[in-house]
Amino acid sequence: MTMASKADTTRDESGDEAESSIESESALETARRQLYQAADHLDIDPNVVERLKHPKKVHEVTIPIKRDDGTVEVFTGYRAQHDSVRGPYKGGLRYHPHVTRDECVGLGMWMTWKCAVMDLPFGGAKGGVAVNPKDLSSDEKERLTRRFAQELRDAVGPNQDIPAPDMGTDPQTMAWLMDAYSMQEGETTPGVVTGKPPIVGGSEGREEAPGRSVAIITKLVCEYYDRELTDTTVAVQGYGSVGANAARLLDEWGATVVAISDVNGAMYDPEGIDTASVPSHDEEPEAVTTYADTVISNGELLTLDVDVLIPAALGNVITEENAEAVAADIVVEGANGPTTSTADSILAERDIAVIPDILANAGGVTVSYFEWLQDINRRSWSLERVNDELETEMQAAWQAVQTEFEHRDVTWRDAAYIVALTRIAEAHEARGLWP
Repeated sequence: MTMASKADTTRDESGDEAESSIESESALETARRQLYQAADHLDIDPNVVERLKHPKKVHEVTIPIKRDDGTVEVFTGYRAQHDSVRGPYKGGLRYHPHVTRDECVGLGMWMTWKCAVMDLPFGGAKGGVAVNPKDLSSDEKERLTRRFAQELRDAVGPNQDIPAPDMGTDPQTMAWLMDAYSMQEGETTPGVVTGKPPIVGGSEGREEAPGRSVAIITKLVCEYYDRELTDTTVAVQGYGSVGANAARLLDEWGATVVAISDVNGAMYDPEGIDTASVPSHDEEPEAVTTYADTVISNGELLTLDVDVLIPAALGNVITEENAEAVAADIVVEGANGPTTSTADSILAERDIAVIPDILANAGGVTVSYFEWLQDINRRSWSLERVNDELETEMQAAWQAVQTEFEHRDVTWRDAAYIVALTRIAEAHEARGLWP
């Protein structure tokens, strides 16, 4: 049938849970290329495209902290705010040694597209500190976070810019940031960040949301191509929160998950894996292969003859070198940017359907939106309500993308970006340029 390094276990709201490989274009180049590609399909004011090529603001700050040995070290932090025409800025804060200004700008643009394709009332932002969090003690990380919060205090806020966890940060980091902001504001302000622990205003289901959305979209694309989920084989690269939650849900819904992996390699069983019996990276780091009778490499997993391939760990893993060998009929992107642009073209020529990350793993930012609503209203939702609302939002976004896919005869990726850019352009045209 034809149709159109080691993972970090912290997820941002776009689904990231691993460092990108060094191959391929930068995040900023990717984001701009995707903007141009979508604009080519639309009758859109070129002045709007010109505006969207650039961030509205980029904040760069220095963050001095006292180390545990008494010395003072100074780190550099960034917050790139791309576009707020549809609402407050939204995006993760990462702690990673390779954080740069341009990376934050590119990833902030990516968040703009992701929020728009999900029709959320947010714009895109991204930020971080150039630091290796593994070199910090817990106390040092807390001091860094609180000082970073103070440096960004005028730039963030529940109606201005709402950060979330990303690589190297976690719910505890968000709790520190919220507390530091609240202390300076003189009132508890849980809506300044999302991805917090539920005890201080976080949402049930937030951690599992990116993986759940990947599973929901996989189910919907199988339905679109008249595939019964019970007759569908799935391989999942990456068994952190995104990959494990996606695999377990698909297993529960009747799919046959034949391969799962971590940094050490992949467990492979053509008869199907009992995913609930294999601990995720969060539950027992790097344990997948120790539970396996048959172990294959991560590279072999990507070329297995399965119905659905879900790359949910590294960026840039499907490349020009291996795209011809991908044997799946459908690729659902669980990680951010797992397919290089050259590989994307090869898969399109081969009639392999690639469901893009900005749709598939958007559960993170969607449940972050739910968390923001709960914080504003001071009323928490049950896990059942969160999951029901997420499914409704994912189905609506899928329907919008499916409509463009069929109407314009484009790839699923182009269809998603067309949906996003159309909504952003219409908002810019409605609001105009001031002064």
